[in-house]
Amino acid sequence: MQFASPPPGPEASTPGRRFTSKSRKVLTLALLGVLGGAVVAGAALPASATAGVAAKLASDSFDDLPEDLKTPPTAQTSYLYANDGKTVITSFLEENRTDVSSDEIAKVMKDAIVAAEDTRFYVHGGVDIKGLIRAFVSNTQGGEVSGASTLTMQYVRNVLKNDTSATEEERDAATELSTTRKLQEIKFAITIEDSLEKDEILRRYLNIAYFGNQAYGVSAAANAYFSTTPDKLTLSQAAMIAGLVKSPDAFDPVNNDEDEAVGRRNYVLDAMVGTGAITQADADAAKAEPLNLKPTKATSNCAGSSHTEAGWGFYCDYFVSWWKQQEEFGPDENARYDALKKGGFRIVTALDATLQLAASKEATKIYDFDDPKAAPFAAVEPNTGKVKALAINRHFSNAKNPTSGNYPNTMNQFIAGSDDSAGYQFGSTFKIFVMLAALEKGYALDKGFNTKSKQKTSFTDGSSDGCGGYWCPKNASASYQDGYQNMWTAFGKSSNTYFVKLEETVGVKAAVDVAKRLGIQFRTKQDADLAAKPDDWGSFTLGVSSTTPLDMANAYATLAADGNYCKPTPVVSITDTTGTSSEVAAKVAQPDCKQVLDKDVARAGLDAARCPVGQSPAHGSCSNGTSTRVSGIVGRPVAGKTGSSSDNATESFIATTPQLAIAGIAVNPDNPNDIVGADVQDEVIDAVARLMRDSLKGQQVKNFNAPSVKISFKSGNANNPEVAPPDPASSRTPSPPAGD
Repeated sequence: MQFASPPPGPEASTPGRRFTSKSRKVLTLALLGVLGGAVVAGAALPASATAGVAAKLASDSFDDLPEDLKTPPTAQTSYLYANDGKTVITSFLEENRTDVSSDEIAKVMKDAIVAAEDTRFYVHGGVDIKGLIRAFVSNTQGGEVSGASTLTMQYVRNVLKNDTSATEEERDAATELSTTRKLQEIKFAITIEDSLEKDEILRRYLNIAYFGNQAYGVSAAANAYFSTTPDKLTLSQAAMIAGLVKSPDAFDPVNNDEDEAVGRRNYVLDAMVGTGAITQADADAAKAEPLNLKPTKATSNCAGSSHTEAGWGFYCDYFVSWWKQQEEFGPDENARYDALKKGGFRIVTALDATLQLAASKEATKIYDFDDPKAAPFAAVEPNTGKVKALAINRHFSNAKNPTSGNYPNTMNQFIAGSDDSAGYQFGSTFKIFVMLAALEKGYALDKGFNTKSKQKTSFTDGSSDGCGGYWCPKNASASYQDGYQNMWTAFGKSSNTYFVKLEETVGVKAAVDVAKRLGIQFRTKQDADLAAKPDDWGSFTLGVSSTTPLDMANAYATLAADGNYCKPTPVVSITDTTGTSSEVAAKVAQPDCKQVLDKDVARAGLDAARCPVGQSPAHGSCSNGTSTRVSGIVGRPVAGKTGSSSDNATESFIATTPQLAIAGIAVNPDNPNDIVGADVQDEVIDAVARLMRDSLKGQQVKNFNAPSVKISFKSGNANNPEVAPPDPASSRTPSPPAGD
């Protein structure tokens, strides 16, 4: 299809007449004020009344424009992407708007809007005097007012009424019926025409105009009505969109009768023939086309995230919480969220869409969506803190549930934690913090104790259990976990009494301090109070404090990173409307890391964590771990730990490699007394192991750094380790206990 070019005309070669003297500007404003005042007020105002206003406005420098008109402060949609930078998770918007460049707008769209709204756009200097005279005559004779405002004047009015930094009164003033407002609008339009090329004015107008159906700007309109981009609009589509500007709600074909939109489209096509933009044959062909609407409703906020089956909403919710904590985006949380909805940011997250979907499927294998019990999983990248997945068998929705519980729909942050969701007891996975505290105090991995069930302690925080008011913990299986143990064997078998004894030796405060450095938060008042004064908190090593899958995955990721703790982050990059990353945005998106453990201490702790999953440590030895099949499933160097809370109320497992750490738990988030039972632990273990295997498929196999011999053996000599008393269980090969 061939489109005719606009006729050259006597003034087409220039972007508009230029007003070259202040006196001429004053006279022009006075004349236009009389005409404009008549159009606005319904009758011609006395020239003397208008001249004073015109002189005052002209006394200001015509070279000075308000900053809003230099750089329009329009609200633009922010988009949230997965880590591929292409998969859209959701959008955040105050107004559904995305600015585009001139090259991204089809020529037929530009021609259509000129024909529909301002046929003399290319020949006037911002104000169409002929149009104002025509409107003046029509108004004074009681006819229909038309042609009074140019595209440039409409642009000025749109900018001022959409100024996000202005007060409501200031925005209302931009559209008030007054001669002063009209003169101000004329003045700004003239100045803009002196400052900008016609194509730039047109681009700005098309990016700010409202096209109905909650679509602001031509990009949003192309998507809202035809699910396309503005550079791909056809003649028929462009004419329909251009026709909406006159009365966006009345002509909107999605929410109203299509006939009105068709009639308006055909009017625009005829107008395009009149401007010479297209031929009559082109117009007739376009008129014969049906609208062929393909509406797309803009997704907004976390509840609007598209892939609900993958649980993207929970990841999105975590991102919003993270964003609200970034002081660089505003003075308070409300201002920061407002900036997100208006700033036009392009945010690439760390979300691995494939891993996220796989984790969601694993969660629903353990418990279905309508089960009160839940299986939340979190995955984190060591050395960056990038959160790769947050999954759970719940729908992120505020839809009403069939019961009073938070299932199958909830917006509670059960994976990353929040003020309303403190987390769960992760059981023996907390033993790692006691071991690291001991290593920091100079104890070696071969530090041994003879342990038994029951074992009287100096702590009084637990049940006396017949121990004279002192806490007497026991092991889940005496035959398996009692006897002489060192850090390797005790961690592998998950001996409670060994780690309580080790905790007594190094002090609970040291263990709590390690946990804090590795990112464990104490969200409940009870846990926070105990963490502040932990000396008698003997049960800490058994994981009685509530925490989240994300916190635990990142704690173990810190070990895999040689003690380099990185604050969890959902963000990879943030760019603004120009497509560049500001200094502030770049800083916020950078990993926030610090060394919180001596490298050798971290490596030693991780070395012992090879024992539970069926792998051999670098120097010592261990056997009969609580999750030995993990090594065969993952098929690469891996470390980890199982955890069971009291009476098997929860069952958890955490695994880490140098590239990824994953934590999962089975729990009833609404009722901790609804125990999950020991049998589900194997399902959690296998789920985490499969996720680790599949997510790293095709990636380089990396090994952990080995700890020094000095931190491994008390003697500092691998050939002369501390001699261990005989283990009474060594002649048997007992199975791991149910749970640990």
